[in-house]
Parts: sequence; structure tokens; C-alpha cells
Amino acid sequence: MHDIGLVNSEGAYPDPGASGSGYSQAVGPQLVLVVQDLVKQFKVGQGTITALQQVNLVLGEGEFLAIRGRSGAGKTTLLNLIAGLDDPTSGHVLLLGRDLSTLNERQRTELRRHELGFVFQSAHLFPSLTARENVEVPLRLARTEPAERSRRSHEALAMVGLAEREQHRAPELSGGEQQRVAIARALVHAPRLVLADEPTGNLDTHTGLSILDLMLSVAHQAGIAFIITTHDPQASAIADAIYDINDGVLTPGER
Repeated sequence: MHDIGLVNSEGAYPDPGASGSGYSQAVGPQLVLVVQDLVKQFKVGQGTITALQQVNLVLGEGEFLAIRGRSGAGKTTLLNLIAGLDDPTSGHVLLLGRDLSTLNERQRTELRRHELGFVFQSAHLFPSLTARENVEVPLRLARTEPAERSRRSHEALAMVGLAEREQHRAPELSGGEQQRVAIARALVHAPRLVLADEPTGNLDTHTGLSILDLMLSVAHQAGIAFIITTHDPQASAIADAIYDINDGVLTPGER
């Protein structure tokens, strides 16, 4: 993973795991995400399950990061904490320089609405809506003016190669096209970070690779950071950085 603009007083990049590394003070304009010493535990009966153990991660603009791991390893738990949908047992998530632990639920919702995009294993499109109307959903939630919604949704669909399909409803689109609509929906409000949970899990190999190539291209050309969780070996081949997660422990991976 390349250097991404987090510099301490000595001009060096601090270790994410080092105590006193001063992330909240050191966040630069190119830094999107810092995860520091993140722990998540769940109470189950009389016992405790540790889902994440001392996870550290740094991500900059335009980086495409893949996290590999079996089901139950902690991938989705980590994404939920990064999105502020759950609270860690200990540790910190800094998104665009803001420590999520200091934000109330309304502030977290606003941060997600404006700065985060989400892509899931299933496209989760509304079948009665056209592709363009599905893409417009985040803009409607943000109360964007109709003319602006129309312009931005058309541009987002054009970015994913579906401008000519914007009036087609979800059942009229292939699985790969539906996932492209889902990506356009995640991008339409110009987020700084997209979280994609198994985005190619329901697609064949060829279609899955085209979706991965699309997200990588968007990351590099638009400067939007991506974190994807995946079982897809194709993601490991093209990602800027790879991490493995096993029993809640995140470690750098190999291709």
C-alpha cells in the first residue's frame, strides 16, 4: 500500500498500532480512514466472543483494499464498525478525521449519508423502479432537488456503462447490470469511501471480474477509497492492498 499522507512531526508515517501515534491530530487531506486498536466483543450467554482483536488499518484517497476471510471471521463486523453502525468495545475509528465515538447517532447518519457508499452481495434494487430511480434513492434521502437528482443519477449510470439502460426496471437487467446499478447508487452522492461486502458473491467469474475492474477504475480515477470484503481470488489479483482476517485478527495478505 502506498504512502497516503499521514505524517508525524518527524516527517514519518506513524505505526497504526503504536500507542500515542496521534491520529486525531495528524489526519491530512488525503487520509480517509484510520482504524486504531479496534476490539469488538459480544456477550453470549455467560461467555464472551471476541469478533475483532486489535485491528489497525490506514486508508487513503483512491485506494482499493480487499479483505479476505472465511464466513464468521469478522469481515462484516469490521465494515459495520467503520460505518458507525455499531460501537467497538475499545479502540477508535476515524473517518475523514472524525472519531466516530464522539458523534451522536444523528451525526453518524449524516456522515454515512454524505460520505459513505455501500454495495452488498445482492443489489437490493427496488423492482418497481427504473435503474435511474433506484440510483436516485440516496439523493432523495438527502432532499436533493429533482433536476440535480436527475443529472447526477444519469452521470452515475454513465460512469458504470448503463446510461442507455436507465429507464429499465431491475427485473429487465442482468445480474451484472443490477450490480452496476447498485454501484452507481453507491457513487451518486460522491462519497469519499465505499464499503462493499462480497460484491461479486452472486456473480459468475467473468461478470465478477468486470465489476471488480469497474470499482478499481472508479477508485483510481475519481479518488474514492474502496474497502471490499471478498472470497473472490480475482480481487486479490487487482487490489492495491490485501489483508486477511482470521478469528478477528487482521494481517497483511499475499497475492
